[in-house]
Amino acid sequence: SKKIADYVKRHQYEQESFAVDLYPSAGDLPVKRGEQVALSGNTGGSAGPHLHFEIRDTRTQDPLDALAYLPKIADTQKPDLRGIAIYPVQGKGIVNGGTNPLRLTVRKDKTGNPLPPAPVHAWGRIFAGVKAYDRMNGQQNIYGVKFVRLFVDDKLIFSSAMNRFPFEQTRMINSFVDFEEWRQHRAFFMKSVIEPGNTLPLYPSAQNGYIDITEERDYRLRYELEDHSGNMRAYSFTITGKKQSIPSMPACKNPMDWNQNNWFIHFGFLLNIPPGNLYSSICFQYNSSKAPGYYSDVHQAHTMPVPLHKSASMWIKLNADVAEKRNRYGVVRIDRNGSDSWIGGKYEDGGIEVSIRELGDRYAVSEDSIAPKIISIEPEKWASAKRIRVRLTDDKSGIASFRGEIDGKFVLFTHDVKSSVYTYLFDNERLERGKRHTFVFTASDGVGNTAEYRQEFNY
Repeated sequence: SKKIADYVKRHQYEQESFAVDLYPSAGDLPVKRGEQVALSGNTGGSAGPHLHFEIRDTRTQDPLDALAYLPKIADTQKPDLRGIAIYPVQGKGIVNGGTNPLRLTVRKDKTGNPLPPAPVHAWGRIFAGVKAYDRMNGQQNIYGVKFVRLFVDDKLIFSSAMNRFPFEQTRMINSFVDFEEWRQHRAFFMKSVIEPGNTLPLYPSAQNGYIDITEERDYRLRYELEDHSGNMRAYSFTITGKKQSIPSMPACKNPMDWNQNNWFIHFGFLLNIPPGNLYSSICFQYNSSKAPGYYSDVHQAHTMPVPLHKSASMWIKLNADVAEKRNRYGVVRIDRNGSDSWIGGKYEDGGIEVSIRELGDRYAVSEDSIAPKIISIEPEKWASAKRIRVRLTDDKSGIASFRGEIDGKFVLFTHDVKSSVYTYLFDNERLERGKRHTFVFTASDGVGNTAEYRQEFNY
């Protein structure tokens, strides 16, 4: 609404910044029933300004399931089952002759009902997971499944209920899902197991979800997926117990307990994971290698994706410590294709220290010595279009700050984070007409490299 937009704009000019964090006092922005206060947000991404509708517990501020407090919405559609997964516990179980997770797409018949999966045989300790979404009548959106229940031989061994969660546990959803599959393929499998470090209030039963296959027989598994309206999808499948040797785990050189303060120290590399960051204990794997183009060795911090609840501290030694470059050094994450992305960090004792939020990647120290690039967009049309647009890019550490001025005074440039275009709309209350103006745009990147663009124009 104009009322809210004017309130925000006034504070943006007071703080001389596009990005502001505002906490209106009671009475600053009164709203009446039926008044439109906003549209849904930017052009579809959640990284830019957008609107949230939330119902919270006043005492705890926990977000609650809003459907429980709203008028009933037409919904006769059952949850949509997409896949199942069977996970062997390393060193304790085996699935279809291997120790890797078995993820299966669930096929449908002509009426849309799910068909049984390919044969699964297992031995030892395993657990399951399910990929499913919910839908509502007349809507194209997909939603999460509110209730998930798993039975083995008609005995409930796992259940989850999406009713509420504390904000401080938001990242713990990484323990609820198959993080490795999400990280690598963006597939959303919900694990039917509770890791020891997972304290999400989603689990109404005491069962932890582990399944022990100790007899050569068929184990009957059944998932029940239910939405808020009571529509339920039941899916049954069989795991055949097949006795076989379970590969033993090699002795672990670097065990990390989920509830301990964990350190790993190697020449040129240090990692500290404080208590409460791992959801399960792991056997930490590490290796390093030489690579041209970096100021350090390349360090592999574990071999598979593992989420951290908050963060870990990582330090990488510089192979060449040049004093005048210290403020331009930063840690980069190197992907499978060899491309790197800037994380940052600070210089500390001959190396760079940085925080990371997951394990499983390769890291090295790089340098950012190139200032951001500022390119004007059609300056000859600024006056007629009543706007100024510039394209701002940075190839390494990213844009940290930007500022526009006309005749030495701050002007408000807006920015959609999914675009490199920054826009100022002429403001007749602040921009004097009928004269020649001097426009200056400055930008700095994450390590302090600064660029400036100047242009005169008539308006």
